[in-house]
Amino acid sequence: MSHAEDHAGTRRDFLYYATAGAGAVAAGAAGWTLINQMNPSADVQALSSIQVDVSGVSEGTQLTVKWLGKPVFIRRRTQEEIDAARADDGATMIDPTSQNANKPGTNSDDANRSLDEAGEWLVQIGVCTHLGCVPIGDGAGDFGGWFCPCHGSHYDTSGRIRRGPAPENMHVPVAEFVSDTTIQLG
Repeated sequence: MSHAEDHAGTRRDFLYYATAGAGAVAAGAAGWTLINQMNPSADVQALSSIQVDVSGVSEGTQLTVKWLGKPVFIRRRTQEEIDAARADDGATMIDPTSQNANKPGTNSDDANRSLDEAGEWLVQIGVCTHLGCVPIGDGAGDFGGWFCPCHGSHYDTSGRIRRGPAPENMHVPVAEFVSDTTIQLG
């Protein structure tokens, strides 16, 4: 057996391992690129969380902001609106769940839909859950809350669907007070 024949198997093995290693690295790089392109872009990530100054929102008024391409109603309710919403807690609701991302799995009672304990602040995505229209507010509809004129959905002062084709209450996004006058969405 010559010297070249002794090392032929070793060189061949090295070439197999080197080729397999290079192939694995190339497959990993291609896989990473394909998976990474599915992540949200930087501009979308920047908009996924916003802070809203609510110092100028007086009692009984509403601020509408755009978040993730949807309107969000931030309403500072009057005591009469809070009392009306809490008086209706025992009524039969079309959607018995709170639809509140901050309190998942809770019932539709007003305390489970408002942002603060007193019930003064109500934050909800301003989209009708029937076909995505934007309801009008300021005491509209039969229950003093919001009304979707497109198809006739009536929401109460807590954003709960009370009459009409909408199947769910208006959704409450992830939100919290980060200071006395600033609400963070997302």
